[in-house]
Amino acid sequence: MTIGCFKKKKAFGRSILDIKKELKKKRNQKANGLSLYMLPKGERMLIHSIHQITNKWNKNNVTRTQAYFDFYIQHPEIHWALLGHMVSRNGGWNMTDLKGDLLARLLSEKEQNNFYLFLERGNWLIFQDVYPQLLLYQQSVKINRNLFHLLPFLNVSVFMEVIWNHFWEYGDRYLLAIATIINEQSYLEERVVHHPHFKETVLDTLGFKLYDFLRFNHIIFPLYQHEKIEKKPALIGDTLYHFGSLYERIMLGKRLYAILFQQTSVLKDVLLWAGKHPHTGSRADYWEDLFHSVNESAPGAVYQRKTKHCERKKGMPRIYSPRLKYAWKNVDHTPAEKGDWFNDLSVIDYLVKDEKNTGGEIHEKYCKAMEKIELAIIAKKAIFLRQE
Repeated sequence: MTIGCFKKKKAFGRSILDIKKELKKKRNQKANGLSLYMLPKGERMLIHSIHQITNKWNKNNVTRTQAYFDFYIQHPEIHWALLGHMVSRNGGWNMTDLKGDLLARLLSEKEQNNFYLFLERGNWLIFQDVYPQLLLYQQSVKINRNLFHLLPFLNVSVFMEVIWNHFWEYGDRYLLAIATIINEQSYLEERVVHHPHFKETVLDTLGFKLYDFLRFNHIIFPLYQHEKIEKKPALIGDTLYHFGSLYERIMLGKRLYAILFQQTSVLKDVLLWAGKHPHTGSRADYWEDLFHSVNESAPGAVYQRKTKHCERKKGMPRIYSPRLKYAWKNVDHTPAEKGDWFNDLSVIDYLVKDEKNTGGEIHEKYCKAMEKIELAIIAKKAIFLRQE
């Protein structure tokens, strides 16, 4: 290890200790009924404005995904905004899959609706938690003054208040990004993953177990390799193997961050693709030869395999992958549940740089997942026909 690397590692370790010390202090402080009227008029107006802007962009997956990207372009130092944008694209693709050629043939209409509400609730919750943080940071930069004392008035965890203050002082982009991953996944834990309604209607159902078995749970990042614009982009990413595990979700987030930000060339190539392809929710956004946002199959036609070795079979129509606005209506959400998830200092251990860049090899896994799902559709049809 070089002297420079040793100093950086030592400084990072010191940062973790400082954060732990500050979190202990904050955790022991009692929150005594915060009220907006405690704040000066200008800060109350800022809080109101942040809520309005957040609500404006929190309409659906497409608007949220675009908001993340626009913010990253303005503030590239906030790495999570791009990571959030790319992961949110995948959330949109998962939503439209439920109405597309493949999953719609395996899941009942009720299951499709339940799955969508589950995905949409998580997507909505994360945005209403994280986007106000981004806007508050933006305003802090604008006036060159730390405004993170306002985070409790936006119902943001004390964990992120400490992290944002640390970032304002030291500018550690990695630490802020990983802390945001920890925060958002922890925020979802009780509100979605262990929520009784979603456990009953989604997570404990045979449909979800089938979805998990078919491994149609890859997070993919399309990119133009070596900044060369091509009709079909390359794909990199990783796979979530156990959605119910907070540890697995956080570690996946860390691996995805490493894929995206450890190599400058990859970051440039992903940004090039994302900038040229506004998110619509259709998988045709990244693979026009295999997917199409208009259904090219004849109504009521028996499903036939359309792919072979990750290519569309000659003469076969493309896989239907609708745009989000045609697949699902916007949802009026009930307010987010109150409460701070942070109650255990051990989550700080996730901040340690222990993830490795896996290289992001996902293409073959993704293709095999599509093959599995096509075979499952054909098998289901065959069983149905035998029962008739």
